[in-house]
Amino acid sequence: MNSGLMNLTILLPFQVFAEKKGVSRIVAEGREGSFGLLPHRLDCVATLGPGILTYETESEGEVYVAVDEGVLIKNGQYVLVSVRDAIFGTDLSQLHEAVEKEFLTLDETEQKIRSVMVKLETGLIRRLAEFQNV
Repeated sequence: MNSGLMNLTILLPFQVFAEKKGVSRIVAEGREGSFGLLPHRLDCVATLGPGILTYETESEGEVYVAVDEGVLIKNGQYVLVSVRDAIFGTDLSQLHEAVEKEFLTLDETEQKIRSVMVKLETGLIRRLAEFQNV
């Protein structure tokens, strides 16, 4: 494997949605806005909001995936994205519509539950990262 490229895995609750090798860049939407990942960026953990995840490979070019809330972890050349749901697409406007219809229309109770779960997941990931660095 070329050390200048990343391996991207997108996980759903009960299956592997996608595994891509040779990824040269990734753009994701976090809680504070969009951010990009390049192969030599420092390792990080980020919570993702519903939005469009973009990745690029030499063979596929730029690929768009609508994703629901989740977590992104970059560790070396490996990027793991764990989300509640994901949809591949080529038309950005259709993907944005899918995000609005499928991922942003939640009732109040589900919003509260998701908020609590994101806080728990983020806290757990931070504690695990701190534990690993000790």
